[in-house]
Amino acid sequence: MPTSIAAETTDKQIGITIRMLGELLGQTIIQQAGQEVYDLEEEIRGLSKSWRQGDESANASLANIMSELASDLPVAADIVKAFSTYFQLVNLAEEHQRVRILRDRENNAFVSNIPMDETIEDAISKLKHQGVSAEELQATLNRVYITPVFTAHPTESRRRTVRQILKHVSAVVDGIQSAGTMEFEKPELNRKLKSLVTLLWQSDATRDRRPTVMDEVRNTGLYFFEETLFDVVPQIYEEIESALQEHYPDHEFQLSPFLTYGSWIGGDRDGNPLVTDDVTWKTLQAQKEQALERYQKDVFELYELLSVSQNRVGFSQQFQADMKEIRSAVSDQDVIHRFRLEPYRQKFILVFRKLRATRNVNVDNVQAENTGIYSSATELLDDLNLVRESLEANCGADLVKGELARLIRRVEIFGFHLATLDVRQHAKRHRSAIQEICERYEIADDYTAMNEQEKVELLTGLIRSKRPLTAKLEFSEETNSILSLFEVIANAQKNIDPNAMQTYIISMTESVSNLLEILLLMKNANLFGKLDLVPLFETVDDLNQAPETMLTLFNNPVYKEHLAARGNRQQIMIGYSDSNKDGGYFRANWMLFSAQRRMAAACREQGVALTLFHGRGGSLGRGGGPANRAILSQPPESVDGRIRITEQGEVVSSRYSNPAIARRHLQQLVHAVLCSTGERTTYDQLERWSTVMDEISELAFQKYKSLVEDAKFIDYFESATPIELVENLNIGSRPTRRKSSRGIEDLRAIPWVFSWTQSRANISSWFGIGTAVRDWCAGAPDRLSQLQEMYRDWPFFNSILKNVHLGLGRADMDIAGLYAKLAGEDCRPIFDQIFSEFQLTSEHLLQVTGHENILDTEPWLQRSIRVRNPYVDPLNYIQVALLERLRSSEELDEDAQDELIRVLSNSVNGIAAGLQNVG
Repeated sequence: MPTSIAAETTDKQIGITIRMLGELLGQTIIQQAGQEVYDLEEEIRGLSKSWRQGDESANASLANIMSELASDLPVAADIVKAFSTYFQLVNLAEEHQRVRILRDRENNAFVSNIPMDETIEDAISKLKHQGVSAEELQATLNRVYITPVFTAHPTESRRRTVRQILKHVSAVVDGIQSAGTMEFEKPELNRKLKSLVTLLWQSDATRDRRPTVMDEVRNTGLYFFEETLFDVVPQIYEEIESALQEHYPDHEFQLSPFLTYGSWIGGDRDGNPLVTDDVTWKTLQAQKEQALERYQKDVFELYELLSVSQNRVGFSQQFQADMKEIRSAVSDQDVIHRFRLEPYRQKFILVFRKLRATRNVNVDNVQAENTGIYSSATELLDDLNLVRESLEANCGADLVKGELARLIRRVEIFGFHLATLDVRQHAKRHRSAIQEICERYEIADDYTAMNEQEKVELLTGLIRSKRPLTAKLEFSEETNSILSLFEVIANAQKNIDPNAMQTYIISMTESVSNLLEILLLMKNANLFGKLDLVPLFETVDDLNQAPETMLTLFNNPVYKEHLAARGNRQQIMIGYSDSNKDGGYFRANWMLFSAQRRMAAACREQGVALTLFHGRGGSLGRGGGPANRAILSQPPESVDGRIRITEQGEVVSSRYSNPAIARRHLQQLVHAVLCSTGERTTYDQLERWSTVMDEISELAFQKYKSLVEDAKFIDYFESATPIELVENLNIGSRPTRRKSSRGIEDLRAIPWVFSWTQSRANISSWFGIGTAVRDWCAGAPDRLSQLQEMYRDWPFFNSILKNVHLGLGRADMDIAGLYAKLAGEDCRPIFDQIFSEFQLTSEHLLQVTGHENILDTEPWLQRSIRVRNPYVDPLNYIQVALLERLRSSEELDEDAQDELIRVLSNSVNGIAAGLQNVG
């Protein structure tokens, strides 16, 4: 099907889907809330459209209606529910369209024999055309290491219950629109769809309590593996195997597990006191249970499938010897005898039983020496490979492909641990523990008062010493929790899986001693050389100092020894969220880029293989944006085939709920990493461009700083955004502030960005750039052309400015102005600064990029925002009216206040669904 026809078809299809769902929602509103509520919702929608078309009287009418609604909470709740539910259904329809477009593009690629853009085959094809030999590509594949890491950062505002309902809605819509559905089946499908929309209406959109850490483990840390990843990740390996065979047919490649998963959920202790040793261990057990349960299911399917008879074919000698040995040890000989002519079935019966016994030991938390269990995933792989090799040697190669090959691949990828569970803790916690230990052992009177050189010398000596420091004495609860954590890690590596816990991240790393403190504690737990120590550089100053910090660390003798035991591989994590909050969008991104280059150089100088761990969030203000574009715009020397990257909050849901979208995301991720290891353009102008970026980013930083350091800024932020709602949403177990204070420095980046997104000001993704470009170009006519050259020829600068387009396009100063009124006239100058800078940034961005309108870079999003605005606006209007009532002097009884906050929380959820963006 030609692309234009395919696009026209999918546009018609999404129109049909939205109309069908919208009509059902309308019927549901009338049935559940009454005709008056439906008529009011339609009136509000009509006024919002008219206002967007320039009718200022509609604006006044909207404000009046919302003011009245603020005093009629039951009706307000229904109106919020109506618009919020509409967006949930529209988002589902758009997801369906994405899948249809992906399928059409894949079909076109197959027919034309031209690889689809940003696929694995596209990457392998490009490497082939660049002249990369099979041997060079094998070397690249040997070092490729891609690990998306799920975090429980609280930005997923939808309940799992709502996600499940929408999943059922999606399945029914598929059934209704499928060409294979018979006409007589459609009435029942339509009935199901109507009941599901009713269920969506009658279900709470938000939680009535904060989730526990184990809720987060189940809702994210386990859910998406079972729903999507167990099936999709092996497909990615099959795609790369197919592409290698297609473009390098004469070479047999070895493909080790290069794409695996990590998780922070249940291991991230930074600022979350609810993550305890018990929670971490239960998380590890739950992850192991999830993996074992899936393997058991797969083994049962293979048992049913592989009815290969010894009357028809032979079996390898090794397989026969193995079966002879284990048959004699089986007490239940009847079941073995029943399948005496089908040895593979016998084998899978025994594998199934062994997995069941392993699950029982895991659930009961028993550390038993039991020959009836699998002590490691390697043992399970040995059994599966024994079957594979026997089949291949006896005319059964076709039987290996498919389910057996996929199970083997799953076990290689997910092991018994499912995902490597990272630990993260704040550097200050470790420092306090070392201070107490030094005091109790009379090693140092005041460790924290020492200068950095003294700390490093002391820690180096203690690490070299054979003297145990934590064996006998009891310490404070805080220190004991630090020490006992290392026992959990050691136990996990021994009894869960060697890969169960492999990474320890130190938040707010500032110095070498921050890492040596952990190394000392690791040595005392017999973990020296058995755990990656990962500094997390988050602030602008720490990013600047990071390369020097790492060089000093690499030259420390005890750290050198530890690093050698880790294969001279070093992870370094860089934080996008706090650096942005600290320095503004432009400054933070340039500091991150520069720090990556310098850290890569430091690692290269020391012969250390660098893996950069990107702490990216979903929104632009937290490092979000298209992942493929972000990776390809990084310094070429900083990727080199190895990357870890966080998948946070609503991003996890949007990328992994639908298998087709998950597969596309992983295709793009692998494509970007493979392409970044191939032929990359070298830029003779990079040093000149870097000088320009130094100057412009400093100007942007000064402008940003002048805003956030204004004496009225905190008052404005607390009044002109719904920060108090965001801080109290039941969407995450972790507190929103590191400590109790009004300062933004202690506010976590998620509520910071979330609040600006809700109020549509969105300053975290653009503020300061207009002033910077204007001032840098002032009086020098050729400077604009320099920036245009950088946009055209430098992927990093191009990516940054395209993301600024996204940030400006999603912002709306008219709506932000509604929120500004909540702050009063005293704070008006703050909004005036924001408004002025928005106009300035828009003007100068268009000059540099050469576009006529904001978001001409992303026409699909430009259209989506234009269509969605009349439906999002009412939610913003009602949120402002309700905030005004909540903050007014009007006395509300406890029940009324609870109801008001509940409706406000639902408005946050609705706006997030409408904008498809949270924090």
